[in-house]
Amino acid sequence: MQLYSLTGVEPDRQKILVKGGQLKDDTQMSALGLVEGQILMMMGTAGELPKAPLQPVKFMEDMTDTEMAQALAIPAGLTNLGNTCYMNATLQCLKAVPELKTALDAHPSGMGQNDPRKNLAASLRQLYDQLAAAGDGVPPLVFWQFLRQVFPKFGAQDRQHGGFMQQDAEECWGELLTTLDHVLRKDDASVVEQFMSGTMVTTLSTEEAPEEPATVREQPFRKLDCMIDKSVNYVAQGIARGLEQVIEKRSDSLGRNADYKAVSRVARLPQYLTVAFNRFSWKAAEAVEAKIVKSVKYPLDLDVTEFCTEQLQTQMRPARQRVRDIDDRLAAERKRNSGKRPATEEAVEPLPPFVLDDALKADVGCNPSGVYELVAVVTHVGRSANSGHYMGWVRKEKGVGGPEPKSAVETRNWWYKFDDDDVSMVTDDEILKLCGGGDWHTAYVTLYRAKQLD
Repeated sequence: MQLYSLTGVEPDRQKILVKGGQLKDDTQMSALGLVEGQILMMMGTAGELPKAPLQPVKFMEDMTDTEMAQALAIPAGLTNLGNTCYMNATLQCLKAVPELKTALDAHPSGMGQNDPRKNLAASLRQLYDQLAAAGDGVPPLVFWQFLRQVFPKFGAQDRQHGGFMQQDAEECWGELLTTLDHVLRKDDASVVEQFMSGTMVTTLSTEEAPEEPATVREQPFRKLDCMIDKSVNYVAQGIARGLEQVIEKRSDSLGRNADYKAVSRVARLPQYLTVAFNRFSWKAAEAVEAKIVKSVKYPLDLDVTEFCTEQLQTQMRPARQRVRDIDDRLAAERKRNSGKRPATEEAVEPLPPFVLDDALKADVGCNPSGVYELVAVVTHVGRSANSGHYMGWVRKEKGVGGPEPKSAVETRNWWYKFDDDDVSMVTDDEILKLCGGGDWHTAYVTLYRAKQLD
């Protein structure tokens, strides 16, 4: 092959003569007694010499961060305009909801409307288009201008240090979805309501008046809260605490205030589920929203069936089993392909048939199985909500964007780490390390997507 690269004579055409004899494939080179400068004769017909590459080959370890981003087709980041990392992280994570971008593209209004909320939505559509076309960081100037116009609190000035104050990313997330729910509403429905909102049923009862009938109310929700205290080590525990609370309210039968137990269960799950970690608590003595840095682990795959009403659990049972069957097949494939022996072509058994509940089938934008996969995380580093730094972490979908880098660590998915306009890629392990317990970035808002049924 070395001679082929120099002469263009393919290996099977080469006859190499040394010391009057022909070199064989099994000849021991060390037995020939070759010396420096010795001449060997090669006979053969040369073909066309291979052409040199138009651009010199450059290995990843020799690339700069910019060259690496271009080679891997890493998406563009957002420029920090001065304590706007909370906004940048939120916008990058919401890009993980393609239905949101589709609804923005279908919305006819442009900027210059009398309604500033419509201008905010139009500027977001324009900003997402700029990010899709850009290779470097994009300054979100127009969007930020309209965000401050619709929500003046995000334009608050820092009197102590100058410039704009740091704001709460989860608050920005919620306010933005409320605006888009209003602007993108069509035929009494919106993409936010269909794909990112669920229904919660809450039952109120008090032991102080057992004869008093329980009160049941139904209301929409856009997030599940993960309440954090000393007993909470996993996100499911925090969600459970958030769904069962004791509140004080007036009892008509008793004629006074009483403690009521509020038990909430999900009656409708959205395709995209937001889980917000209650990481901040008000400290009156210091007049600051102090950070709770306790480690709370969260999974890449989240099953929330236990938090649903009995009726919804029954409806979801066939689809939930379908997701299990798919996961078992994927796990078997990964195990089979991880061995040293080459993968063999084996007949793939068809998945067991299942029948999706009619009500769930007709509910566009719902999650019919109760099982989710993590697609985005907003993290915070620092000791209070109004200081520190926010970043967004978004899962790279298979076959989307450029090639995936090689890693010594086995990972099912690669993730984009959006540190404002500095964008890089990390593995699943790095995402799971964002659970808290130290001074590194801690998950604050997580976005889960319903697992597919095919």
